[in-house]
Amino acid sequence: MLTLVGLTMLLITPATVSAQDEIAAASHVTLGPRPLFLVQDMDEETQRSRELKAELMRCAASTNDWQRSDFTISHRGAPMQFPEHTRESYLAGAQMGAGILECDVTFTADQELVCRHSQCDLHSTTNIVATELAQKCSVPPAFNEAGKLTNAADVQCCTSDISLAEYRTLQGKMEGANTEASSIEEYLAATPGWRTVLYNSRGTLMTHAESIELFKSLGVKMTPELKAPSVEMPFEGMSQEDYAQKMIDAYKAADVPASDVYAQSFNLDDVRYWIDNEPEFGNQAVYLDNRYSLDDFDHTDPATWSPTMEELVEMDVRILAPPMWMLLASNPDGGDDESRIVPSVYAERAKQAGLDLIAWTFERSGPLANDGEWYHSTTDDVIDNDGDKLLTLDVLARDVGIIGLFSDWPATVTFYDNCINAKS
Repeated sequence: MLTLVGLTMLLITPATVSAQDEIAAASHVTLGPRPLFLVQDMDEETQRSRELKAELMRCAASTNDWQRSDFTISHRGAPMQFPEHTRESYLAGAQMGAGILECDVTFTADQELVCRHSQCDLHSTTNIVATELAQKCSVPPAFNEAGKLTNAADVQCCTSDISLAEYRTLQGKMEGANTEASSIEEYLAATPGWRTVLYNSRGTLMTHAESIELFKSLGVKMTPELKAPSVEMPFEGMSQEDYAQKMIDAYKAADVPASDVYAQSFNLDDVRYWIDNEPEFGNQAVYLDNRYSLDDFDHTDPATWSPTMEELVEMDVRILAPPMWMLLASNPDGGDDESRIVPSVYAERAKQAGLDLIAWTFERSGPLANDGEWYHSTTDDVIDNDGDKLLTLDVLARDVGIIGLFSDWPATVTFYDNCINAKS
């Protein structure tokens, strides 16, 4: 029975939740309903898919002690449902068992490093266009005499447009911008229907240094990506090499072991800079391969690859990270005992050269019932529902032999790794 004294104590001593409480809660791995939903949705057209579905179902029914996995790389946190690169999104990614969390690194006008997927995405990932800072944007919102937004397709707001102090006043939101909007409200209300705005009410932006401290507290490894500058370099005296060094210096200042850091870049020169100047960090630097955007590159034709896999190894590059589809090919004519998805020539040549592979990005696409999803473009003819993502994951893990997978919903990859990879 609650006495008057007890009631008084409750009134004058309110309960508080500390940051340590949040860290402890997020460190306890819970996976939620999505992995089982995907298992239930799997096709059973081949012996492999039937056996995989049965094995995963047995695991889901018998396991309740899920373990964190370094195979699971939290891509921007958990952006399928949480505003990307926010504290809330990172905590969700950790709670889903990701052993490695990502901060995409860019810089503000005063050269402070912050976590954003692109230097110029503030208009689509934060509330900046609804604040006074909108007028500092590279291309600010413009309005006609009637007050209607007239340049929704052209608005561009960059971290380099504002100071760190100004950046800290912003709130993260789910990625999206309505480029046909005639008002700021319409512009911001652009979350794809297969995501959610349920957790859009709070998105705490992070600096790079804050992400390091958070990840250290969570006990996870870290994979910062040095984003390509959208401004001309040098920027206010900071060269590209200074930028690459500044990112690494933050880990050294925080006493993070190089073995806990997977520095990434799409710029091969950045990777080579780390190899030459910070060899402990360069030892597991990740070259993100986006050569698919080049007109003369064909991932199915080794004659078009420059540098070749062997040349990358000669440069001391050890980890290569292409999009998932470059590692896979379809096998539509395979029999019942064959997989409908097989490793690509690109994947086979990379492994033959001795490169480790990381793939991106799992559950980044919308429902697979919608044909033409980019991340599954090379296997679109043999997969047609969300459950087939698990077969894709199985081929990447067992046949291609990737060492890690970026995911927008880390729980699914953690579930697979606990059930399958941990036994291999």
